[in-house]
Amino acid sequence: MSFSNPTGDQGDDPLMTEINMTPLVDVMLVLLIIFIITLPVIHQAVKVDLPKANSARNETKPESIQVSIDARGQIFWNSSPIDLPTFVGYAEKAAQKEPQPEVNLRADKEVRYDSVAQVLAASKRAGLTKLGFITEPQ
Repeated sequence: MSFSNPTGDQGDDPLMTEINMTPLVDVMLVLLIIFIITLPVIHQAVKVDLPKANSARNETKPESIQVSIDARGQIFWNSSPIDLPTFVGYAEKAAQKEPQPEVNLRADKEVRYDSVAQVLAASKRAGLTKLGFITEPQ
């Protein structure tokens, strides 16, 4: 079969100048299916009993410190009554710990804002960064 027509006759069939891609796609699909089926059979691994290990970081939970202020303005550090200068000393020691403890502040609803503000300011000066307010649900 030739690609040129030396006689110049067009004949019934015109010349085909493109490549037919259908057989090529069929062959590629058959090869793909063969590889998908045979690959798990070819994979041969040596059976080894591997040791178990945990790769998760062991994170230590920071301790929780309860700071309470009653209606008279008395400060409590984990249920122990203290004054403001003692609170500053405790807060500075707690700020040096690694990881830094969480400070939960409980203030009576009748306490003056001045007492709460002094505790908050002392906590900030000491370097405490994890400070939360505890409230009661209604």
